[in-house]
Amino acid sequence: MIEITPSLQIDERELKIDFVRASGPGGQNVNKVATAAQLRFAVHASMLPPEVKERLTHLAGNRITSEGVLLIEAKRFRTQEKNREDAIERFAELVRKALVKPKARKKTKPTKTAKEERIKEKKRRAEIKKMRQSREW
Repeated sequence: MIEITPSLQIDERELKIDFVRASGPGGQNVNKVATAAQLRFAVHASMLPPEVKERLTHLAGNRITSEGVLLIEAKRFRTQEKNREDAIERFAELVRKALVKPKARKKTKPTKTAKEERIKEKKRRAEIKKMRQSREW
C-alpha cells in the first residue's frame, strides 16, 4: 500500500510500472539497460472519490491519456529502484495536490470611492472630447 495521507492509501496493484531505456547522457549504460520507470495509473477505474478524480485529471494535464490513464515517467537516476521510488513519490504528490479543495472565489464589488473615481474620469474624458468638436454652422 502506498500511503498518500494517513486516511488514504492506494494499493500498489492499481499501479503498473514498466522499465524502458532512458534517453540522454549516460554513455553505453543508456544503450544497454532499461532504467527509466513508467508508472501507469487508471484514474477512472480507481477507488478515489469522483471530485478527486476530476481534480487529478485537471492537474495531470498532458500526462493523462485519452483513455484516462495517468503516465508518469521517471528517468532522473541511473538505477531502476531509485527511478521507481521517484515515480511513486511524484504520483503520491500529485494525488495529495488533487485532494486539496480549491478555495471558492468570493464575488467582490467595487468600493464607493472607486465608483466615484470612475464617474469622475468618464466626465473628464467627455469634456475633452466635447472641446475637440468644432461647431460652425
